[in-house]
Amino acid sequence: MKVSFIGAGPGDPELLTIKGGKVLQQAGYCIYAGSLVNEELLKMLPSHAKVYDSSRMSLEDMVVVYKEAKSLNIDVARVHSGDPSIYGAIQEQIRALEELDIPYEIIPGVSSFVAAASVLRKELTLPGVTQTIVITRMEGKTPIPEKEHLSVLAAATPTLCIFLSIDKIEEIAKILIPHYGRDCPVSVVYKATWPNQKIISAKLSEIAERINREAIKKSALIIVGWVLESEFERSVLYGQDKVSGV
Repeated sequence: MKVSFIGAGPGDPELLTIKGGKVLQQAGYCIYAGSLVNEELLKMLPSHAKVYDSSRMSLEDMVVVYKEAKSLNIDVARVHSGDPSIYGAIQEQIRALEELDIPYEIIPGVSSFVAAASVLRKELTLPGVTQTIVITRMEGKTPIPEKEHLSVLAAATPTLCIFLSIDKIEEIAKILIPHYGRDCPVSVVYKATWPNQKIISAKLSEIAERINREAIKKSALIIVGWVLESEFERSVLYGQDKVSGV
């Protein structure tokens, strides 16, 4: 018996990894991340599988399922949106599994920040612009260490991928304008790769008004940075003086 933490990807069921799909096809139990996971993926489960929505469960509730599955020697698919290593709250589950002596594995998935880049048709690192991506979030129920405050992270003007913070878009803009400037491009991708995907792009000084007009309150990623513009230097990787191809 084993618990498999599976990254379901951003929404498009075809972005699930082959390995993740194989585990789903064999699992007798499945705990999935509610509306964040495309329910099309659940059709891959065996007809007899027991399915639980984690949005209605506490950690203790999940542990009850893990214990039951262990007693019956049945594999569990624990399905997270995106990639489970980013804001997935898997570490507390792992600790519980280790205390119960239950084996586990982590199967990575396509994170929403790379899915957002793909639908924007943008590269998040560009020569002469930035070679750094920062993944972060604003403080909510989970506190943020002072040294990781957005104003500190923004000082070097990397490409910012801001999760779980669309409801704080006005505050984000105010914090970032002194570092990036009022005209810095921003893209907000709502439900990247889902059928109802929506992209809102604007200047940093205008994005809050646009988002409020669209009434987007959740399930959106904010990308900030000059990589969203079209001006950049040519990559050295494919320079004319290359001796051999890649």
